Amino acid sequence: MSNSPSAAGPPAVNGDIRSAVGLWPLLLAIARARRAADVPTFPQDTLAWASASGWQLQGRWDAQAQELFDLFKPLLDFRPKGQAWVIAQLGQSLDGCVATRTGDSTFINDPEILLHLHRLRAMCDAVIVGAGTVAADNPRLTTRRVAGPHPTRVLLDPQLRLAGHLETAHVFNDGQAPTLWLCDARWRDAAVTQVGADRVLAVSDLLRDDGTPHLAHAVTALQSRGLTRLFVEGGGVTVSRFLAQQCLDRLHLAVAPIIIGDGRPGLRFAGPARLDDCPRPPCRVYRMGLDHLWDLDLRK
Repeated sequence: MSNSPSAAGPPAVNGDIRSAVGLWPLLLAIARARRAADVPTFPQDTLAWASASGWQLQGRWDAQAQELFDLFKPLLDFRPKGQAWVIAQLGQSLDGCVATRTGDSTFINDPEILLHLHRLRAMCDAVIVGAGTVAADNPRLTTRRVAGPHPTRVLLDPQLRLAGHLETAHVFNDGQAPTLWLCDARWRDAAVTQVGADRVLAVSDLLRDDGTPHLAHAVTALQSRGLTRLFVEGGGVTVSRFLAQQCLDRLHLAVAPIIIGDGRPGLRFAGPARLDDCPRPPCRVYRMGLDHLWDLDLRK
């Protein structure tokens, strides 16, 4: 499958109706051109860019292609003007759990949600996970389920909690994608000694007095590396902190038809005392297999 914007265009099905299979490489081409500060051109009946409305589908596409485009349009339209754009995804049960009380989380969500997660990785410059997720799940954070580039893998670990996992962690040993160990500047020398300077991003005042990371500083540091589209993949604690510190532009909340009970909660932070003060962000809902994906716009 070609990713080139000069390709003949996506294959047609049922005559001149185009499919999501054909749309995906065009979305990847937009992401690739954006990294080079460029706007690609496509065949007349596929995609077109307008400064006022952003990217628009042209011609006839099937329902799945239209949904795929709608879901990724906010990411596609964003053009950096001195800031980053941050999206998070969290998969949970109907009762808001991300795992059972013993930590079992394989797999809460439908395979279509996993496919969407890999697409988010491919469309973003970097994927961010907390140290707890790396220690518990040992993820690879690659795009092996879809066509597309691997993102830079960012391990949010201000105090080097992962020091004892370096020999076994896939992200440090598989060589499939760049990895950055994001730590407070006070631990820079120790991190460099263990993994090398090219794998360490040390940030001044990343660790706050209460022991939690100052996430705006983390976002700014990644942006200074040219990583402007950031995907916060987990776990629940890390996503909750990004949300509470108002460092998210968008949240994808995947809800599976399962009831866990006294499991480990997903989103958890100190919220308002009154229901009237709780945020009600604009949202859209997409059906993915048996699950529902809530697309929440946190900047409106």
